Amino acid sequence: MSDLINPYSMAIEQFERVAKLLDLPNWIIEILKKPKREIIVHVPVVMDNGEVRVFTGYRVVHNDARGPAKGGIRYHPNVNLDEVRALAMWMTWKTALVNIPFGGAKGGIKCNPKEMSDAEIERLTRRYAYAIADFIGPDVDIPAPDVYTDSRHMAWIMDTYSMLKGRPVPGVVTGKPTCVGGIPGRKEATGRGVVIVAREACRRLGIPISKATVAIQGFGNVGYHAALIAHDMGFRVVAVSDSKGGIYNPNGLNPRKVMEHKKTTGSVVGFKEAKSISNEELLELNVDILIPAAVEGVITARNADRINVKIIVEGANGPTTPEADQILYEKGIMVIPDILANAGGVIVSYFEWVQNITWTPWSLEKVRRELERILISAFNEVVKLSKEREVNLREAAYMIAINRVSEAMKARGLWP
Repeated sequence: MSDLINPYSMAIEQFERVAKLLDLPNWIIEILKKPKREIIVHVPVVMDNGEVRVFTGYRVVHNDARGPAKGGIRYHPNVNLDEVRALAMWMTWKTALVNIPFGGAKGGIKCNPKEMSDAEIERLTRRYAYAIADFIGPDVDIPAPDVYTDSRHMAWIMDTYSMLKGRPVPGVVTGKPTCVGGIPGRKEATGRGVVIVAREACRRLGIPISKATVAIQGFGNVGYHAALIAHDMGFRVVAVSDSKGGIYNPNGLNPRKVMEHKKTTGSVVGFKEAKSISNEELLELNVDILIPAAVEGVITARNADRINVKIIVEGANGPTTPEADQILYEKGIMVIPDILANAGGVIVSYFEWVQNITWTPWSLEKVRRELERILISAFNEVVKLSKEREVNLREAAYMIAINRVSEAMKARGLWP
């Protein structure tokens, strides 16, 4: 996130715009502008050299009116409370939009995992899990992987929590390895969801998939799987990038070969079958579909005028600022908002949670079938409301999501 853009301010601005459209009661607006619970923990960790370092960790629950809170944990040098607050709020809207019975939460630790050994990261993860253990659980708040965390981290959290409880509790987190209660298809889920909604958007706009060109900013878990699934589905992926830069080939890239190159060199940059471009240049390529799948705040009032695509599918959380949104809307670009576009991960997390609390395994075929059903239904609902109310897709998505949360809050009332 740019230093100039506060993610929490952006999340509040998006919420307030839609609250006016919905004519929400003031008491609901005041509650929803603030998280329900914010936890800051300072986690001492013994490093490999014997020194003790103290890391700062966060866990924020925004709202749980519709069910247990749900949201990932990220490890990054720039993690801060406002970022985690914003991400928790976006999770509330995301779970409500796709109509799964969760609220929104998020967590993070301010650290640089690239400079830490696996043993140091495991000790950090377990100490953090211990520090927040009283505030998480299958019926309370269910963490998941996010930036620079994966199934290993979730297994460590599950194990730590289970040791504290004296029994296996696989439902405390999602995104685990399948051998300890994880679900098939979870790793690809967010990227697959991005491509499903991109395909539905192409159908709406009459763009043949075989002729659609795609540029993807970000080549981590979401960006790579989006590239791979789009490629396999028949889209032409012409550009991808990571934090070090991007590559472009108008004839198309093979994501598998690009990933082999990245594993060898540490970056997509230098891939011999493409020319090097910057992340900024990637955003401004003349393609049909742009998928920002890296970080927040990359499409702003400064560059929105130079973006010339038909569809933007937000693989990342909060990649487009409110000012840029308006510019893109006026240009006639279809922006599929993050709370719809990247909801595949939390949908499949929900399937994993159901699997865990019922002790009933799901097949990969069932996961993919149900993921597609939920996302297509949500996409159609958002497009329909957008046309009825003459608003952009983000406002329509927010209207549906916020209304569902508001209805739950009204039904439950305030106690005492």
